[in-house]
Amino acid sequence: MVAILSALTILSAQAQQVQTMNLDSVLQRISNNNPMLQMYESRSKAMDAYSEGAKSWMAPMVGGGVFMSPYPGAEVMEDRDKGSIMVSAEQDVPNPVKLRAKEKYMKSRAGIELAAKDVTYNQLRAEAKTAYYNWVVLEKQMAVLKDNERIMEFMLKLARIRYPYSQGKLGSIYKAEARLHEVKNMQLMTANQIEQQNVQLNTLMNLPKDQKYKIDTTVTIPEPAILAVDTTYLTGARSDVRQLDRTIESMQLNVQMEKLERLPDFKLRFDHMYPRDPMMPQQFTAMGMISIPIAPWSSKMYKANTKAMNLEIQSMQRERESILNEAQGMARNMALELNTMRQQADNYHNKIIPAFKKNYDVTMLAYEQNNADLPLVIDAWESLNMAQMEYLKILQSLFQMTVNYEKEIER
Repeated sequence: MVAILSALTILSAQAQQVQTMNLDSVLQRISNNNPMLQMYESRSKAMDAYSEGAKSWMAPMVGGGVFMSPYPGAEVMEDRDKGSIMVSAEQDVPNPVKLRAKEKYMKSRAGIELAAKDVTYNQLRAEAKTAYYNWVVLEKQMAVLKDNERIMEFMLKLARIRYPYSQGKLGSIYKAEARLHEVKNMQLMTANQIEQQNVQLNTLMNLPKDQKYKIDTTVTIPEPAILAVDTTYLTGARSDVRQLDRTIESMQLNVQMEKLERLPDFKLRFDHMYPRDPMMPQQFTAMGMISIPIAPWSSKMYKANTKAMNLEIQSMQRERESILNEAQGMARNMALELNTMRQQADNYHNKIIPAFKKNYDVTMLAYEQNNADLPLVIDAWESLNMAQMEYLKILQSLFQMTVNYEKEIER
């Protein structure tokens, strides 16, 4: 039984290591598990918790002491001059309009935290896409290098067979060997870069850093980008604009709350006296008090605060306009560059690489028929290899520009 359980555990671990994870799965795991995003969730809940106590009253005050009692040693002519024992209770009664305004303001701060979470997620999503697309390109590069290794081994094998019959040069054999070792060296570097992308994605998904899996390499070239992106779309799509909107709304609620400082607050007080002279009646004092915030020496504070907050709101509104204006221009420039890169990648894939491949095939065929030398075959292969690597370089730049474009318009 123990052996069976161990075997099942090993098989399960192996299945987990070879699972294929597409980009949507990666982004979903980041959204659910990334600690930074969970931090904003906790902050939002904290703001909601604060708002639950926004309508609370101050704690009542109780006390006791003496009332109208003579100082020790003073001559008391009559018992009624001995004073009284006093018990006092006091309660501040806040204005309910102020409490409701405070509650709305506290709740609005939770919305700011959720908007900040969206801003952070947009950044993390761009990092994840970059790492994922880099991994895709590196896998394609590894496939090219494996094919190059096979080609160079075949050429080297053929050259070694022909050399004893004086159909090849020793220098050509050494050149082919050098190219073969260069290809293997590039494979080592590419494998290390793939490992780095794996670690980067695991970090973003909050997974063990050594967890292995495959990715979906059937990623297609991005579609042409839209040149005209209006501010209406950006207003709804950009998380930083939504965060500014939530902040402006919260500031406006804070302004309203500050304006309500002109409304009065209330206080109730009750005192009960027990006279030391039993012939004197028990007495009480009941008082109701109201603040006068419209007094000139007290109104300056909330008037100044209101003015300052309104100026801050105007500043944030100008910032919002600046962000939308800049984003619209950036999106158009990125779309132009993205479409150009897409055309370049398409030309390499459909025209340039096939032409170099035909050149290599023709040269290789001539070499097999003993009508060409090995250096010509190596030169044809190097031209094909350079075109393939340049295509992968453009493809990587295309994916990176796509990530930046999607980050800018948050798609």
